[in-house]
Amino acid sequence: MTEEKESLNFIEHIIEEDLRTTHNKSDLCFRFPPEPNGYLHIGHASSICLNFGLGEKYSAPVNLRFDDTNPAKEEQEFVDAIKRDIEWLGFTWAEECYASDYFQQLYDWAVQLIKEGKAYVDSQTSEAIAQQKGTPNTPGTASPYRDRSVEENLELLEKMKNGEVGEGAHVLRAKIDMASSNMLMRDPVMYRVLHKHHHRTGTNWKIFPMYDWTHGESDYIEQVSHSFCTLEFLPHRELYDWFLDQVYDADKLRPKQREFARRNLSHTVVSKRKLAKLVEEGVVSGWDDPRMPTISGLRRRGYTPDSIKNFADSIGVGKRENLIDVSHLEFNVREDLNKKAPRVMAVLDPVKLVITNYPEGETEWLEAENNPEDESAGSRKVPFSRELFIEREDFQEEANRKFFRLTLDKEVRLKNAYIIKGERVVKDSEGNITEIHCTYDPESRSGSGTEASMRKVKGTLHWVSVAHALPAEVRLYDRLFTEPAPDAHKDRDFMEFINPESLQVITAYVEPSLKDAKAEESFQFQRLGYFVVDRDSTEDKLVFNRTVPLRDSWAKLA
Repeated sequence: MTEEKESLNFIEHIIEEDLRTTHNKSDLCFRFPPEPNGYLHIGHASSICLNFGLGEKYSAPVNLRFDDTNPAKEEQEFVDAIKRDIEWLGFTWAEECYASDYFQQLYDWAVQLIKEGKAYVDSQTSEAIAQQKGTPNTPGTASPYRDRSVEENLELLEKMKNGEVGEGAHVLRAKIDMASSNMLMRDPVMYRVLHKHHHRTGTNWKIFPMYDWTHGESDYIEQVSHSFCTLEFLPHRELYDWFLDQVYDADKLRPKQREFARRNLSHTVVSKRKLAKLVEEGVVSGWDDPRMPTISGLRRRGYTPDSIKNFADSIGVGKRENLIDVSHLEFNVREDLNKKAPRVMAVLDPVKLVITNYPEGETEWLEAENNPEDESAGSRKVPFSRELFIEREDFQEEANRKFFRLTLDKEVRLKNAYIIKGERVVKDSEGNITEIHCTYDPESRSGSGTEASMRKVKGTLHWVSVAHALPAEVRLYDRLFTEPAPDAHKDRDFMEFINPESLQVITAYVEPSLKDAKAEESFQFQRLGYFVVDRDSTEDKLVFNRTVPLRDSWAKLA
């Protein structure tokens, strides 16, 4: 029991303490509350894993609630994408809720606050209101409309609700304390007028509640026990509690807000505004571009649900923000795919290899293991013939002693096949190597049990048979930004740090077993990295995205 307690994070300690003092286990209820104004990103994934993970740990319901209070930026497309991403990660929500479900109740409570003298309609401009808020070191000044009569406030609120006033003409503010040391308590805005179409309520509502008014009351309506949010909402907790105080019924459970630190990922941005800019300016192909840190982008890149969940678990939850190197995320997907991904052979930069003493027109089907990490994965047959493709970088006409791949008068093994020896090269008129000629040892076939097959050579190369190889478009994705923290430079635009080599598109050749590979199937291209079939693939054209190389190439640059 002691070991289990020591392994708890501080969020779990809060829950455990509440279970000892104020809550029953049946009281527990969590929620994940995204705003449907963009696609979920890797930061949201941590929050998803936290809240749904707590639900699984405590056998408690977790609601998916869309904070849809800004019709100017929210769309059904984003709602659908968010649900799709959460389901793909493997989580199931108890109730699908929307803040817009509570618009009438929130409005009724707002009327109640006006009648109690705790809210008023302010007719100043937003600029004037901001100026009168004061500064952290100086108190604010009261609005000239702060003492409007209850009757006038109710009449104006009704006109706002009915769309009888223009956008920006009035707002509803809570009447709290203009001298509070917490500036969020200085008469915060509860409602603003927006004549916009809402993706669920249409044009029924002309006023929309602000986040601070909506969030805690929605938690209360749903009887959420613990409302976990990121650290920037710590100053909002006082207001969260004040709003709850106005509607709280002692017979009901009172939600508790607590905060955890955001984990930022290097070489990317997660601001929805900045991600939208990348999409709008055509830097990426869309929200699900494989270079994007969105869950949809990571999925298309070939990341697995387990790799993302393992990443979230490994960084944990804390009280201080920090920058997590993207190589840690890449490590997690390598670890996961190493166990799961079938091994295949593909050549990205081909040069022809001719085995001059191999019979012309003959094809052998050699046995190749699908995944040495998984005994149940079985094996497949790979065609071998006189003419093969190998990687151009795997041959050097003149090489030093540290080069363990193919060169003239040197032996290497072809993976799952034979030992070969470089003999000569054929070049074009410009001196480029077009063919490498070699000989093979017929007795050296892998797994044949002959003495020659057990002979040790230092290099092993992957290959594909020219006659059987399938051409494939391969998209070599890399980090989108050259800087670890591209948006941390106050004097420079984050767009200045776009990596011009974040995408390279090439034609490669892959073994024929991949002919029927389906979208989102992952493979290890042996010696090269992990690749996934893109949704752009068709029966006539294979398209692969590189998930990650086998090794972290950026580590050399650090």
